Amino acid sequence: MTAYWTHVWNRLIAAGAALLLSASAAAQSPVDPGLATFIAGIKAVDNHTHVNSTAPNDADSDALPLDGLPPVGFPARLRAENPEWIAGYKALYDYPYDDLSVAHLAELHTTMKRAREQQGDAFPQWVLDKIGTEVMVANRIAMGPGLAPPRFRWASYVDALMLPLSTKAERAGNDDYAVLYPLEERLLHRYLADLQIAALPRTLDAYVTEVVTPTLERQRQGGCIAVKFEAAYLRKLDFDDPDEAAARSVYAKYVAGGEPSRTEYKNLEDFLFRRIAREAGRLGMAVHIHAFEGFGGSYEISGSDPLLLESALADPSLRKTNFVVIHGGGMFAAHAGALLARTNVYADFSGLPQFYSAAMLSGILRQWLTQYPEKVLFGTDAFANGPDLGWEMSAWLASSTARRALAMALTGMMDDGEITRTRAQEIATMVLRTNAAKLYELPLQ
Repeated sequence: MTAYWTHVWNRLIAAGAALLLSASAAAQSPVDPGLATFIAGIKAVDNHTHVNSTAPNDADSDALPLDGLPPVGFPARLRAENPEWIAGYKALYDYPYDDLSVAHLAELHTTMKRAREQQGDAFPQWVLDKIGTEVMVANRIAMGPGLAPPRFRWASYVDALMLPLSTKAERAGNDDYAVLYPLEERLLHRYLADLQIAALPRTLDAYVTEVVTPTLERQRQGGCIAVKFEAAYLRKLDFDDPDEAAARSVYAKYVAGGEPSRTEYKNLEDFLFRRIAREAGRLGMAVHIHAFEGFGGSYEISGSDPLLLESALADPSLRKTNFVVIHGGGMFAAHAGALLARTNVYADFSGLPQFYSAAMLSGILRQWLTQYPEKVLFGTDAFANGPDLGWEMSAWLASSTARRALAMALTGMMDDGEITRTRAQEIATMVLRTNAAKLYELPLQ
């Protein structure tokens, strides 16, 4: 992932950290064995990942890689000393040991390298088969080798389309912005180059019709099933009802140069967010919105509260657009659950089965499933986290934790007489598979 975490990992290995698979790691709340077996056999649709292609360095993997941000503390389950990783090595690479001694780690490196070489471009699909996933949605700038449909589906990044004007003033806001806004500017230039546009159109309406719409149409034609906003890394999610006349005026005033104020730019972003979302809905693409207590030295956790989206979600012109609250709002999971009452709002719990324990996640799932089981989507948020913790490892950790948490939540609902076993199996299938299939119109096996 980042050079910082690679350094941390290498220091742990150099110190000879012995990672023992403790009995306590396997201890869980009561789970109905038959239900757990049923859930383990469901071929899943993973709604949100950062899966890598097999291309060297994979430059198209992320619009906002966090390498340049100030180091922050990773949750305990993502740290190298988490004993659960050993179980993952066993499941994926037939690792025969219960420790990570220097000698055993060297053997693991050889095994992992051999698997990648033998599988080649089939390695990503090989991983899916190992973890019981039929389809994985890849959140990427562009797809790459090894990530072909129907097993892999594309969700693009669109924050850059909200930022056509100079962001030099925005970058001065904090150290995170100084790193992230230039990345969005670079991506916008790429989108313009894809359309063979050398300079921005002179009016906002022309920008929408000549840049925004063609970019989204191009992505849809390329197999894109959803677009992703990472806006919480750049601003709060309060996409208010914009003053359209003022937005047009701001664009016209600064398109040739100059620095809009924060207030001016926010209104323009609010306008373009709604236009992008509206066009995505027209084209049959869902809108994914990051809502979680993300990383970065200046990240505003309160700004990722899903309830800040209410103004946009209430827009009558967006009722044909399906929105997915990615990561379920994190600490604001109850707020995400409340939004599920809207017919066009869904929530996935990607990331949570990596950051949270199965017991923590099961409580969130039970709240959501009690009310809107048809709106809940499974996701892993799989991403590479160091030389020995590639995306396949976080996909395994999240997938196994999610299935365990789902079994725990549904067992509790069965035990309390809220649902029957048959209904529990139906809900498990919906969450892991068919809810996403219906949302994206996926032809599953």
